[in-house]
Amino acid sequence: MLPKDPMILLSYINTHLRDDYPSLDALCEDLDIPRAELEEKLSAVGFAYDEEQNRFR
Repeated sequence: MLPKDPMILLSYINTHLRDDYPSLDALCEDLDIPRAELEEKLSAVGFAYDEEQNRFR
């Protein structure tokens, strides 16, 4: 289950991207999370996925 608080969600996702996954697509596929939904939640609080750095900024 994903954290509901957007800042905790950001930290949770970025930690997984840094430590466990080579891309957002790999994370979403493995955790069965719709990528668009995740990006929408984080963009609502001002963050966007940076593919080059493999993290939300």
